[in-house]
Amino acid sequence: MDVFGSSGVRGVANEELTPSFALRVALAAGTVWDAERVAVARDTRTTGRMLANAATSGLQSAGVDVDRLGVVPTPALQSYCEAAGVPGVMITASHNPPEYNGVKLVGADGIELPVTELERIEEVLVAESFETTRWDGTGSDDAVDGARRRYLTELLAAVDRDRIADAELTVAIDPGNGAGAFTSPEFFRRLGCDVVTVNAQGDGHFPGRDPEPVVETLDDLGALVRAADADVGIAHDGDADRAVFFDETGAFVEGDTTLAALAAAELEPGDTTVSAVTVSQRLVDVVDRKGAELELTSIGSTHIMTRIRELREAGETVPVAGEGNGGVIFPSYRVNRDGAYTAARFLELLADAPASEVLAPYDGYENVRVNVPYETDAERDRLVDAIADYAEAAEGAEYTTIDGYRLDYGDAWVLARPSGTEPVVRIYAEARERSRAATLVEDVKERLRDALDGS
Repeated sequence: MDVFGSSGVRGVANEELTPSFALRVALAAGTVWDAERVAVARDTRTTGRMLANAATSGLQSAGVDVDRLGVVPTPALQSYCEAAGVPGVMITASHNPPEYNGVKLVGADGIELPVTELERIEEVLVAESFETTRWDGTGSDDAVDGARRRYLTELLAAVDRDRIADAELTVAIDPGNGAGAFTSPEFFRRLGCDVVTVNAQGDGHFPGRDPEPVVETLDDLGALVRAADADVGIAHDGDADRAVFFDETGAFVEGDTTLAALAAAELEPGDTTVSAVTVSQRLVDVVDRKGAELELTSIGSTHIMTRIRELREAGETVPVAGEGNGGVIFPSYRVNRDGAYTAARFLELLADAPASEVLAPYDGYENVRVNVPYETDAERDRLVDAIADYAEAAEGAEYTTIDGYRLDYGDAWVLARPSGTEPVVRIYAEARERSRAATLVEDVKERLRDALDGS
């Protein structure tokens, strides 16, 4: 897919992702969908209303009525779509910087569209084979109240409220000025937790921190955990479909560690879990110990969800899946990422022991990640060629090409791949020793810099 990347389509708002483009994406979706109504929602980004208006116009031009949900987390839109039996359009760039925005498409079952349906919509979009209606058949649009309340009610019914309440937890929450600011603090209070917050006002400029919840942006949350003597810290991305954590000491928890802990609590012999090619050895260790199977996909929620659906249709049991970026999926709840639900399931584990003890069995690996930016398609092509040359010349490593090039050395691995949402090549590495992972990353990074310099 050239338009729909690893998780929808994204770009710098009003430059790459213009209102006219958002309109055409929505019109293409309205052309393909056999739907009388479609829900449209957005996160807090300053360009969200503009692009939601454009998407609404595109859908109306196809003769579709629009339910406008306003600012909600992506999982709240997905919840609404499933309950109402309507597809949805989410205007969000998730973890990308404030200047970005995007379009994510959701089916009437509340699940992000599989690759095959996205490809059908992309074909209509590229060919501009839109089906519009006469003036007297254009759709209406109506504001919908209560989407957040309905989502919170669903969340509360889906988790073990008594177990969490009995643990008497103090929870520090950083929604990052994103859509989760309107739902997560209330959700955890209603679960019986004492809640303290930072960056809990919705603001599309993201003044508190960048939307991506990574260790470099979350100093304030770690400090809040320590100051409030909290049991756990929770951070979301811009649309709150991801959750990352701090333990009770105020130490950042690698997302791969959390995924491994949650998987260990869910997997049984014979089960299957799905993750991306960035999978940590932590999850591999859990899968081996549990007698389960691991399926790998390209990076991005779209690919993981598509594979989960395929496996379940084939009769496989997939109780948990996801990536180490905080995007965990519990398919029995919904085949989507949901940051608040993931956090609540993590709190259930804290009823028995402090976070640091719960996570200790899955520690022992170090992760290093860097980005190498590029400006033109020609530079991107040079970087991709350099990655291939590096992999083929590497000694003592086996490599796979599911998504980019992943080189496994036995004691460590490194992956280099172009981002599906930003003009960067991402480099990831993991090893028992941080210095080993850092050396692998720096070696690949140096090779890519040489390619950009023409040497």
